Amino acid sequence: MGDGARAVREEDSFDVPAVDRWLRQQTELPAGLPEVKQFSGGASNLTYLLRYDGHDLILRRPPAGTKAKGAHDMGREYRIQAGLKPVFPYVPTMVAHCNDDAVIGSEFYVMERIEGTIPRTSALGVDLTADQTRQLGYTLIDTLVELHAVDADAAGLTDLGRGQGYVERQVKGWSDRYRKAKTWNVPSYERVMAWLAENQPADVRTCVIHNDFRLDNVVLAPDDPLRVVGVLDWELATLGDPLMDLGGAMAYWVQADDDWAFRRFRLQPSDVPGMLTRDEIVAYYAERSGLKPENWAFYEVFGLFRLAVIAQQIYYRYHHKQTHNPRFKTMWRPVNLLEWRCRRIMRRA
Repeated sequence: MGDGARAVREEDSFDVPAVDRWLRQQTELPAGLPEVKQFSGGASNLTYLLRYDGHDLILRRPPAGTKAKGAHDMGREYRIQAGLKPVFPYVPTMVAHCNDDAVIGSEFYVMERIEGTIPRTSALGVDLTADQTRQLGYTLIDTLVELHAVDADAAGLTDLGRGQGYVERQVKGWSDRYRKAKTWNVPSYERVMAWLAENQPADVRTCVIHNDFRLDNVVLAPDDPLRVVGVLDWELATLGDPLMDLGGAMAYWVQADDDWAFRRFRLQPSDVPGMLTRDEIVAYYAERSGLKPENWAFYEVFGLFRLAVIAQQIYYRYHHKQTHNPRFKTMWRPVNLLEWRCRRIMRRA
């Protein structure tokens, strides 16, 4: 899981000795301060590698700046994973959660590192044939189906969601977030939001959903790259509609025959030779889960719209100088592209 770890950005630095002192009160550690690096992949919560002698840990904390209500809740993210671990083995082992802002200026939590390979933007990180890559695609969806079959009561997570009405709440909630985060250089999305409100289906089921299920959020086994050993980044997990989870996952799924503009913003190696297409994934998910979407266009458009809102919220922080990370400077561009993509799907529906 050390792939992508670099020197810590100055604006994202924290008091390492303070964390070390606090952490030693929670668990046994090798002597000395840890070497600290920052993972560059995430655009929401900040993730760091704490490398002690022979013992690697991961620290997660919120970003600086204004945050959406309910976002970046470290305690919630910690509790979800702690509850899921006994019933969904792909979750990292939690170490401790700190809700004392005096330590580093925000709450945070620490977990064990999962050894393995994380597929990155341009490559899987392992050498696979096209047939093996296709099998990995099936395994990925099998893992999502397995998550959606988790007994929330057994995991102690029945209070994670608000019950029926999830689809309606999501459409309204993400619409409100977009309006609050809008800047002058992005579309209004009013037609998209109105279409989603008019075409929303009833919930098909309520279960544990990840809400950010992507290739670059899974860890592949060191000794078998066709086996998933970890699922990361549980910030958005909740109890909700599994087809909404699938729609969110497909928003990130850029495939080889997509137009050049959409492929330009690809965040994961979903277009490598042999990988499943979005249509193949939806069909396979329906076969394995028994849930067949009656109106897939809705879930597809919602997934793309939600992705646009996430991108816009990140850009909003940069636009208002709450962060100076140069990666976020042009985040308004995919927001424009995603609106065009949403409306194209709406016309065809």
